[in-house]
Amino acid sequence: MDVKTYYQKIRDVEATIPTPFAVVMSLPTDDGGKHGVMIEVPRHLAAKIVVEGSAKLANAEQVAEFHEAQQTAFRAAKEAAVVSKLEVTMLPSDELKRLTDDVKKLKSGAKAGKD
Repeated sequence: MDVKTYYQKIRDVEATIPTPFAVVMSLPTDDGGKHGVMIEVPRHLAAKIVVEGSAKLANAEQVAEFHEAQQTAFRAAKEAAVVSKLEVTMLPSDELKRLTDDVKKLKSGAKAGKD
């Protein structure tokens, strides 16, 4: 392929992409590329891989599904991060003993009140 033609095709495809980033869907390739993997890339890179034939631009419905899946994954990761936080309080052993004794007194007082 002529280098001049190659870069002109990239510029032509890039001109058709209205946003700074584009969602592309991979196509199967001889070197092991998988079909259907979606990713969001800068406009110039999207144009380059479309011209090379390793991906195609996603349609509006696919873009909406991709963004929704990304938001869902982000929310799930955010929730997992919150859940994984562990709060630890350091107490001197004397304070811990006093607290456990107080709990035992409260429990024994509650049992005595039921009888």
